[in-house]
Amino acid sequence: MKVALAQLNYIIGDFEGNSGKMIDNIERAKNAGADVVVFSELSVTGYYPHDLLEKKEFIRKAEEAVKTIALACKGVAAIVGAPLINENVRGKTLYNAAFFLADGAVRSVHRKTLLPTYDIFDEYRHFEPNHDFRVVQYKGQRIAITICEDLWDEQPTANEFGKNKLYQLSPMQKYSLLSPDIVVNISASPFSYNQESWRKDVLVSKAKRYKVPIVYVNQVGAQTELMFDGGSVYINKKGEIVKELSYFKEDFILVDTKHTGEIKLQPETEPIEKIHDALVMGIHDYFKKMNFKQAVLGLSGGIDSALTVVLAVEALGRENVRVLLLPSRYSSDHSVDDARQLAENLKIQYEIVPIQNAVDQFDETLTPLFKGTEPGIAEENIQARARGIFLMAVSNKFGHILLNTTNKSECAVGYGTLYGDMNGGLAVLGDVYKTDVFKMARFINRNEEIIPENSILKPPSAELRPNQKDTDSLPEYEVLDEILFSFIEQNLSPSEIVAKGFDPATVERVIRMVNTNEYKRFQAAPILRVSSKAFGFGRKMPLVAKY
Repeated sequence: MKVALAQLNYIIGDFEGNSGKMIDNIERAKNAGADVVVFSELSVTGYYPHDLLEKKEFIRKAEEAVKTIALACKGVAAIVGAPLINENVRGKTLYNAAFFLADGAVRSVHRKTLLPTYDIFDEYRHFEPNHDFRVVQYKGQRIAITICEDLWDEQPTANEFGKNKLYQLSPMQKYSLLSPDIVVNISASPFSYNQESWRKDVLVSKAKRYKVPIVYVNQVGAQTELMFDGGSVYINKKGEIVKELSYFKEDFILVDTKHTGEIKLQPETEPIEKIHDALVMGIHDYFKKMNFKQAVLGLSGGIDSALTVVLAVEALGRENVRVLLLPSRYSSDHSVDDARQLAENLKIQYEIVPIQNAVDQFDETLTPLFKGTEPGIAEENIQARARGIFLMAVSNKFGHILLNTTNKSECAVGYGTLYGDMNGGLAVLGDVYKTDVFKMARFINRNEEIIPENSILKPPSAELRPNQKDTDSLPEYEVLDEILFSFIEQNLSPSEIVAKGFDPATVERVIRMVNTNEYKRFQAAPILRVSSKAFGFGRKMPLVAKY
């Protein structure tokens, strides 16, 4: 059987655009001699629509789109993902489904069994799980159509349970009892920098175990903070990856399950390069899908804003990125020089807007209110908020999106000023630890110096008071980031983190900062997710708790 894998970038709720894109690829597959073309999970709606699924008009448009796509399936079949109304009176009102389209109509429907409810997923909120397992026969082949997790989960074998207890088997084990000639898996598997190899290992193991070829089609593109890296594959029944599609961009390939031809694999890349590519895609898609073109941000001469502006230029083009240099009396000359040099290296528009007059006016106006107190954090934060006012003014005046430059380390411990440096429509580095920010800066400079070396080498500082350094308030980032990773990604307890060799007082202080600053993260800009546990949808903590 000749199968086309169509790895596409969808927009949630853009039924006309999504279906048009799929129809174009159906025609492409037909012209290439394909028997079937496969699209990703919920391709008709885009993944994930959240509570749009509760709107009747949204579901009606999805149904119409499926019918429209089906009309294009003459001489070639297609597998598309869309919600399906549950006709039963009990259970959730919808299924997450795969539609097999052929001869101008819906020929077969296959529902998702395992509905994820962990991390960023909450499918059981909207969908009823499947209990009906079937294959579709087409051109002499028995095709098992599975959806994402249904191929990944595993239980003991049928022999271990006995034939009369099939309900205890995993979805893949149930499908295997139907003797499929090929397994198709349509997926919306989000990117995290350590997931790609794990995902391929699971798919390879399934092909080997069941001795059946697997077609896996993943979504690509960013849906605000949730990003899909693609990497769709065809694996033969020996468990060999024969074809692998591109990462972080749309792709299309035709495979013949009898004669697979030349092996095509994507080059291996380091995690920091994957994170870089994901962030560039995330910025690009956020702007494109929101119908914005231009970005603005504050360029301080520090490493975080430097990296953010480089990524923005890669994603949007230098003509669409504007920066403000906003020095105060505490900004060092080299910081302004570093920021100016970077802007000139990138050939982007920049203006120097000193903020000291504005800060002095705030201080003067606040003097009666602050009478009898010593200057401290409140006065320091006025500088950050003054910068935020200037940046938001440019954003409002010219329709630019303000990019937030806060990294994950700072976001975790609350080392940022609400309504100041935490302003923004999108947080680019909010899931990137400070130590990885430095690594990515080195990656950016791998061929030539784009980010000034001084921005990478100098001790990090908010420059809100004389000779301030981040380490005045925080542990060294090498220590801080390991503690944070243990607590956030690995979900370890304080005692378990101390057992790794960290100072107990430091661990206690860091965790206390994480827990007491949830209210700041609750108000923060959406964060591009690149790890297995990002702040936002995937980490839901109470704002008020004693823990």
